[in-house]
Amino acid sequence: METLTRDEHIAWCKKRALEYVDNGEVINAITSIASDLRKHPETKNHPGIQLGIMMLMLPSKSSDLEWARKFIDGFR
Repeated sequence: METLTRDEHIAWCKKRALEYVDNGEVINAITSIASDLRKHPETKNHPGIQLGIMMLMLPSKSSDLEWARKFIDGFR
């Protein structure tokens, strides 16, 4: 099985997470991208993982679809 490049893996993570956003599921979107990023050696310690989880603790962010979409789209 061929390993994805870092950029390919991030694109895959974002696609999966944005599917949750499209369904109105902010918490699942953020936990999805966090979990998926941990699956690749070059993204397993991405600083966005911890930031996203911390942001979910803010009541204003846990249901903010616009924030979730922008946050996920911003991963590089």
